[in-house]
Amino acid sequence: MATMITSVEARILDSIDDGALVASLQTLVRTPSVTGEDPEHDLQHAAAWDLRDAGLDVDLWQLDLEALRADPRFPGTEVPRTEGYGVVGSTPGEGTPALVLQGHVDVVPTGDLANWPGREAFSGNVVNGVLFGRGACDMKGGVAVNLEVARAIQRSGVTLERRLAIHSVISEEDGGLGAFATMVRGHGGDAAVITEPTSGRIVVANAGALTFELRVPGRAAHASMRQDGVSAFEAFLPVHAALQALEAERNAHPSELFSGNPLPYAIAIGRIRAGDWVSSVPDLLVAEGRLGVQLGEEPSSARTALERSIADACTRDPWLRDHPVEVTWSGGQFASGSIEAEHPLIAQTSDVVTAITGRGAPTRAAAPYGSDLRLYAGIGGIPTLHYGPGQARFLHAPLEQVAIEEVLQSARALALLAARRCGAHS
Repeated sequence: MATMITSVEARILDSIDDGALVASLQTLVRTPSVTGEDPEHDLQHAAAWDLRDAGLDVDLWQLDLEALRADPRFPGTEVPRTEGYGVVGSTPGEGTPALVLQGHVDVVPTGDLANWPGREAFSGNVVNGVLFGRGACDMKGGVAVNLEVARAIQRSGVTLERRLAIHSVISEEDGGLGAFATMVRGHGGDAAVITEPTSGRIVVANAGALTFELRVPGRAAHASMRQDGVSAFEAFLPVHAALQALEAERNAHPSELFSGNPLPYAIAIGRIRAGDWVSSVPDLLVAEGRLGVQLGEEPSSARTALERSIADACTRDPWLRDHPVEVTWSGGQFASGSIEAEHPLIAQTSDVVTAITGRGAPTRAAAPYGSDLRLYAGIGGIPTLHYGPGQARFLHAPLEQVAIEEVLQSARALALLAARRCGAHS
């Protein structure tokens, strides 16, 4: 692969406006587009206008939520939703886009604002070359990069022999509804890069994640005579122990792509509710959690493993033997996903990163979380990987942040990738 940058490619790179890119990212972060809330829709409409201004043909459509939910491939959601929009911009021309750049505009809630200095969780402030705010890393840095690549190509006056497409999607954080809708609508491409934060690596595979709910029964009694009842909380303890044992078993031999991560397929309980009166023995505990799906594993097999583990724990427990735990699957259902190990997109992405950074080839890795990759690769049949600005340790964390240098570097690498895959010429 050539690493030398041609004069035509240099014109595109020189057309990247660093100041405009940072300002665009600040605007994105300052819009509190929590999954399912109105600002999410605002950003989609803004993305449509930005892409039109960059000379792209734009498809902006309102999602038919009823039809999408009725589709047997529906990936699930975790928040109430009555409205949603899809946005795809493509450079003019005929044929399938040679490259898709994709990003999601929705973000997770901020958590306790006391963990954010000044409680400014959507500040977009830049301090010492780092931009702060919910979504800065996951993944508005990548969204801003995608938009700037389109703008830079227009500013440069360079012509692309083949089309470039920019996909802006919603609802990635709770299942991937936006990506699903985009694939169902028929938008495709020869290859796609999702600009999720990758810590400087090229992510070629994702583990999956399935949301589950456990209903653990107890028997109510007055707290002063708790021996006459059965605490649903205490009944849950052997179930939790069984989940921990299952987690250890499923993580015994992780893929080398996880780079030494000892827990790529975590099982976590994220929310627990039990009892309705402080002086009563709780007669029901509801636990909601997340099950990691192994690379290449069918989600149905992962579900069966968890259900069998809980059933075995119930069989061993005197109370649960006759009052078994109820397991249901709700919310986001992320299968694993990957790109073929030798697909040319990997080497092409590696080459442009090397050309821009002057450093050695980036590491190939797998991510321990689900993403839209599996929908693009699975339903869309589009070879897809991740490469984008940000460090994974800041995902969903307080003081979420992204280094400006990483944003600018990613923009240049992906602009160069677009130039090469789409056949840039003067």
